[in-house]
Amino acid sequence: MISKNYKFEKKWRKRKVKEYSKGIYVKFKPEEVEILHNRMKEAGVQNMSAYIRKMALNGYVIIPKWPDLDQVISLHSRISNNLNQYARKANETGKLYEEDIAEIEKMHNEQTKFLKKTLEAVMYLYEEDSKKKK
Repeated sequence: MISKNYKFEKKWRKRKVKEYSKGIYVKFKPEEVEILHNRMKEAGVQNMSAYIRKMALNGYVIIPKWPDLDQVISLHSRISNNLNQYARKANETGKLYEEDIAEIEKMHNEQTKFLKKTLEAVMYLYEEDSKKKK
């Protein structure tokens, strides 16, 4: 099914492609291609052009694997699920209990704590990267 914004999306894609107008062609041995694919997989990257461009310009690709970030995502999912259940319960019964509100607040505080840790780690990496570029 074609979306309503098909023409807009098509124009947007063309504009994005024009951003990279100079092509550089490189040939790899089959074993090098395999190594490249393995490293892309490790980095969680699917776009080979983007991976090669990042490696050529920066010499590295940041692989964001932080347990704190995984916990934030998990907590966010649990909070959203609980909120939906509480909203359903409140709509059915017309009441919301103090224990339910306390549980939501507790999970929200945990999420905030992990989010702060994650943002601090990102800021540290950004600062280190900025120092290297100077």
